[in-house]
Amino acid sequence: MIPVLTVAGSDSSGGAGIQADLKTFAALGTYGMSCICALTAQNTKGVTMVVNTPVDMVKAQLEAVFDDIPPRAVKTGMLSSAPIVETVADFLSSHGKVPLVVDPVMVATSGAVLLEEEAIQSYKERLIPLSTLITPNIPEAEVLSGLSIQNEEDMKKAALALMDLGPSAVLVKGGHSVEDARDILYDGREFHVFSGRRISTENTHGTGCTLSSAIAASMARGLSLTEAVGEAKKYMEGAIRRAAVDSVGHGHGPVHHFWFYGENWGHME
Repeated sequence: MIPVLTVAGSDSSGGAGIQADLKTFAALGTYGMSCICALTAQNTKGVTMVVNTPVDMVKAQLEAVFDDIPPRAVKTGMLSSAPIVETVADFLSSHGKVPLVVDPVMVATSGAVLLEEEAIQSYKERLIPLSTLITPNIPEAEVLSGLSIQNEEDMKKAALALMDLGPSAVLVKGGHSVEDARDILYDGREFHVFSGRRISTENTHGTGCTLSSAIAASMARGLSLTEAVGEAKKYMEGAIRRAAVDSVGHGHGPVHHFWFYGENWGHME
């Protein structure tokens, strides 16, 4: 089995956060482990309560996992406070180098704010410099870079600006674009454009968590960064397409993490 670790928050409705990450890891043939950094009371309609995990418990979870089952890749999601970001960064910086995918979760699909203001600076100074890849959507890339993003050229400028924070690569996700679902990857040498078909649906809960987890799982399985992003993009498009016709909840429903299960198992074309 190929162990992969998610360091994120729990979503009680199962569509995002730790639950989405673990589903994605399983769907892509890896063994998922978790460090829960927050509990959220939420469903497809919104977030009603958030309780952060004590930093001692965050560290204890990380120590327990790495002591017994060192992951081949790590992804981070909702780290809502500066002390939590710093605790995670301190631990990962002292425990070897494995692929680290940082999804800088700031706002839920429902619009709920999931990141305290002071944590943004901790992301910039402590966690992002450790990352193999950061995966901001357009609003997150605007906050982190200080730039306005209106088109593909702006996405590239933001990616270059974000490289100054120290990651090895940047993926600016275009799902919030009015044009299409195109994503831009800058690997430190060149840009790679991943085109996507915009699917008309409100069932997009957990898309960011799912994509970053799919990239981490693919890298744990030995794919290169560019290959991992490409595979994750295909997986994500299928998950949204299936959710558009097979939904749950009364708000922004989750994507379908096991969309290719059954007769289509293992085929993501």
